[in-house]
Amino acid sequence: MNNCPCGLGEPYDDCCGKYHRGAEPPSAELLMRARYCAYVVGDRKFLLRTWHEKTRPRALTLEADQNWQGLAILDRVGGGLFDTEGIVEFRARYVAEGRPGTMHDRSRFVKVDGHWRYVDEVD
Repeated sequence: MNNCPCGLGEPYDDCCGKYHRGAEPPSAELLMRARYCAYVVGDRKFLLRTWHEKTRPRALTLEADQNWQGLAILDRVGGGLFDTEGIVEFRARYVAEGRPGTMHDRSRFVKVDGHWRYVDEVD
């Protein structure tokens, strides 16, 4: 894989790949991008590891026929190096069963023991 699917234009290994291998993203936005990328590459382990323990599902099934096409970060509130909470609004494009679609979400993140974790979707 050349450029990382998260959209930052860096090589995957130097971008989200390092988070998938165990490094911790320093911001809520970078965790959001790494989680999107994990859906692209099918990394269930990373998705579950970075999900807050209070909202984490017991199991996670990824749609085999869902082909992620791109990510756009629309807004962010907090979620920086010195914050403990953050919200990242994004739009992700995909193709499933030959039909294009979009996922629009505002995701809430919190810092747990210095590590960003995905909590849930907010209105």
